[in-house]
Amino acid sequence: MIEWNADASLLERCGYGREAIDRRVAQVWYEIFEGPNRFYWENETGLGYVMDTGNHDVRTEGMSYAMMLAVQYDRRDVFDKLWGWVMRYMYMPQGHHAHYFAWSVRPDGVPNADGPAPDGEEYFAMALFLASRRWGDGSGVFAYAAQAREILRYCVHKGESDRGADFAGEPMWNPDNKLIKFIPETEWTDPSYHLPHFYEVFAEEADEEDRAFWKAAARASRDYLVKACDGRTGLNPEYSNYDGSPHVCERGHWNFYSDAYRTAGNIGLDAMWRGPVPALSDRVAALQRFFLTHDRTSVYAVDGTAVDETVLHPVGFIAATAEGSLASWHSDMPDARENARIWVDMFWNIPMRVGSRRYYDNFLYAFAMLALSGEYRHAW
Repeated sequence: MIEWNADASLLERCGYGREAIDRRVAQVWYEIFEGPNRFYWENETGLGYVMDTGNHDVRTEGMSYAMMLAVQYDRRDVFDKLWGWVMRYMYMPQGHHAHYFAWSVRPDGVPNADGPAPDGEEYFAMALFLASRRWGDGSGVFAYAAQAREILRYCVHKGESDRGADFAGEPMWNPDNKLIKFIPETEWTDPSYHLPHFYEVFAEEADEEDRAFWKAAARASRDYLVKACDGRTGLNPEYSNYDGSPHVCERGHWNFYSDAYRTAGNIGLDAMWRGPVPALSDRVAALQRFFLTHDRTSVYAVDGTAVDETVLHPVGFIAATAEGSLASWHSDMPDARENARIWVDMFWNIPMRVGSRRYYDNFLYAFAMLALSGEYRHAW
């Protein structure tokens, strides 16, 4: 029987010592930002960026992830170097996507894209709000909370003609169902973009007029995730329609594949920050049970049918699924807590990834380590 200790992290509840946990948490920062396998660099002007080592570009996904790590590790110096790089090379001040961020840029700052990816914007806003909470606000682009509010203002209100030409374009959230879009021009979504625990913070920190929107968005995303995660397998697609069904498009994005791994981790962090949602705890428990009896190197359709394809990010998959233990620990399924412990052990015993695909895997590993150690915070 695994004993419950409300004051301990999940790693501690599973038998790991605090000193060993703290060493592993410190090692994560070293591996990503300092060591020989790092993917953080600084340019000649002293600004910092992280590169997707598999695709050789700089992405809003990775830059916002790195900013989140910097605030969690209390590294304002690195945070400001990253945010300075984002504002210099990714921010789009004009055009159809004005006030959004180009989702892909070359390491020398030349844009590869003229459109945004909403997961970058939501992570930027969250990291900036947390920076303001932890360090207070600076001036200019380092007035963190004001910058976050501006990002969210455009995310919600773009396309509203009564706000003037500056708000031309499309919003990142559907104004009717309050669900985040895959990109502003589409009317479908990506389950791993849904971060209701972030939206609860937005409801506290965003423009006063939008706080009710963000409370509704948190509820809508939790309800949506119950639909998007299969009740039997726990699997969710990479891309989804608003009703939770897989969105059929090119390249098999309707399967449980790379983006989709993040969903269980997001549900876990939501449970840690805001309390577990029983239906979502059960979905993660089903996912963990499924992969304890199926080939973890295979790709699957949401119904559990194997696809003739191999997992591209095995470390990230294990890490995010283990982070989901923060939710499945609370499931009433008879095997849920024991399976959650197995996944935590599996995560503890897998090393961070090296080689060309280390970027995505090691970010998911970092978030899982912070969450499972109790060090992933939204207030100080």
